[in-house]
Amino acid sequence: MTRTDLKEINKMIEGIEKRAKGLIEKGQGIQAIERNAARILASTKMLKINVSDLIS
Repeated sequence: MTRTDLKEINKMIEGIEKRAKGLIEKGQGIQAIERNAARILASTKMLKINVSDLIS
Protein backbone atom coordinates (compact mmCIF):
# COMPACT_ATOMS: atom_id res chain seq x y z
CA MET A 1 0.00 0.00 0.00
CA THR A 2 1.42 3.34 -1.02
CA ARG A 3 1.20 6.73 0.65
CA THR A 4 -1.11 7.81 -2.19
CA ASP A 5 -3.46 4.92 -1.36
CA LEU A 6 -3.53 5.99 2.27
CA LYS A 7 -4.35 9.57 1.32
CA GLU A 8 -7.22 8.32 -0.86
CA ILE A 9 -8.48 6.15 2.00
CA ASN A 10 -8.30 9.18 4.28
CA LYS A 11 -10.46 11.16 1.81
CA MET A 12 -12.98 8.34 1.76
CA ILE A 13 -13.12 8.29 5.56
CA GLU A 14 -13.68 12.05 5.59
CA GLY A 15 -16.56 11.53 3.16
CA ILE A 16 -18.14 8.97 5.46
CA GLU A 17 -17.77 11.38 8.37
CA LYS A 18 -19.39 14.22 6.41
CA ARG A 19 -22.32 12.04 5.38
CA ALA A 20 -22.85 10.72 8.92
CA LYS A 21 -22.95 14.29 10.22
CA GLY A 22 -25.48 15.09 7.50
CA LEU A 23 -27.62 12.16 8.62
CA ILE A 24 -27.59 13.45 12.18
CA GLU A 25 -28.56 16.92 11.01
CA LYS A 26 -31.34 15.79 8.66
CA GLY A 27 -32.57 13.00 10.92
CA GLN A 28 -33.09 15.09 14.04
CA GLY A 29 -35.87 13.68 16.12
CA ILE A 30 -35.52 10.18 14.66
CA GLN A 31 -33.61 8.34 17.36
CA ALA A 32 -32.64 5.38 15.19
CA ILE A 33 -30.93 7.66 12.68
CA GLU A 34 -29.27 9.81 15.33
CA ARG A 35 -27.93 6.84 17.29
CA ASN A 36 -26.73 4.83 14.30
CA ALA A 37 -25.09 7.87 12.72
CA ALA A 38 -23.34 8.55 16.04
CA ARG A 39 -22.00 4.99 15.93
CA ILE A 40 -20.80 5.56 12.39
CA LEU A 41 -18.99 8.71 13.57
CA ALA A 42 -17.34 6.78 16.41
CA SER A 43 -16.12 4.10 14.00
CA THR A 44 -14.98 6.78 11.55
CA LYS A 45 -12.96 8.43 14.29
CA MET A 46 -11.13 5.16 14.95
CA LEU A 47 -10.45 4.76 11.23
CA LYS A 48 -9.05 8.29 11.07
CA ILE A 49 -6.77 7.61 14.02
CA ASN A 50 -5.48 4.41 12.44
CA VAL A 51 -4.91 5.95 9.01
CA SER A 52 -3.28 9.11 10.39
CA ASP A 53 -0.79 6.89 12.24
CA LEU A 54 0.16 5.24 8.95
CA ILE A 55 0.37 8.50 7.01
CA SER A 56 2.67 10.24 9.48
